[in-house]
Amino acid sequence: MGVGFDRNRVGVKRRIGDGENMRILIMGGTRFVGVYLTQLLVEQGHEVVLFNRGNRPAPRSEVHQIQGDRTNSSELQAKLSSETFDAIFDNNGRELSDTQPLAEIFRDRVQHFVYMSSAGVYLPSDQLPHVEGDPVDPKSRHRGKYETEAYLASLGLPWTAIRPTYIYGPQNYNELESWFFDRIVRDRPIPIPGNGLHITQFGHVKDLAKAMCQVLGNAQAIGQIYNVSGDRYVTFDGLARSCATAAGKSEDAVKIVHYDPKQFDFGKRKAFPLRVQHFFTSVNKAKTELSWQPEYDLLSGLKDSFCKDYLASGKDTVDFSVDDEILRGQK
Repeated sequence: MGVGFDRNRVGVKRRIGDGENMRILIMGGTRFVGVYLTQLLVEQGHEVVLFNRGNRPAPRSEVHQIQGDRTNSSELQAKLSSETFDAIFDNNGRELSDTQPLAEIFRDRVQHFVYMSSAGVYLPSDQLPHVEGDPVDPKSRHRGKYETEAYLASLGLPWTAIRPTYIYGPQNYNELESWFFDRIVRDRPIPIPGNGLHITQFGHVKDLAKAMCQVLGNAQAIGQIYNVSGDRYVTFDGLARSCATAAGKSEDAVKIVHYDPKQFDFGKRKAFPLRVQHFFTSVNKAKTELSWQPEYDLLSGLKDSFCKDYLASGKDTVDFSVDDEILRGQK
């Protein structure tokens, strides 16, 4: 999918690894994806500047942070209008109102604007995997992401959008793989909605950061959208078993309990960390056009997360009240 931009108008000649360094702005940069991206860019010799509220230290000592609130357009203008960057990674813009002021400041002053979107924008379909040209869901909770993509295309900015599925790996602040680990290490049953055969897709955070790096300076990527995730799919039950293996337990030791979520009223409580539908994308476009290949398969990625992050977290208490309600309802 390519929207509304003439690559010939853009002097995007530099590519990471070609020996020319860039000055790069990352919005955020101190949590999860931003940490991995910052580290990779610094290792590749680029000057990285972070813009955030300053609540966390920068991942690398040589990285400069500009403190500010991106939701305050006047403050954004005051802090960034005098700065010059070759490229910008907007990692934490959720709504169009988050990104529009930033894009306006740099619309004629940046070689590449890379926006972190989401595969959650896709309209559920009977034909899978999702590819980049598939229809989007106007009612999706991620519709702000698609609205931002459309805005960037209309602005004439040299932009690229990345659409990950579920991102996992060390430092994940979303309860994904840890949800399964919490139950597995305590030998608790794993309540899974439906019959366990819904198919989903995880992508390791380091692989995502590598794909983002590969976008930079790539003229073919201008005006393009890329799905980025792991290149294999997995069922809910298969994910539970893979998490058990990653945690050093036998797949046979995992007790999976299937339930009908329509029989329960959980209110705002979250009973399961994944959307209960088939949800996976093709990453062929990213592999072909970005010369990118995932380093982690699902099991090696889950082991990486369990060993480097989950064990170190020392999580003592977990609220299993929703699980218990489900399990009681199955008796």
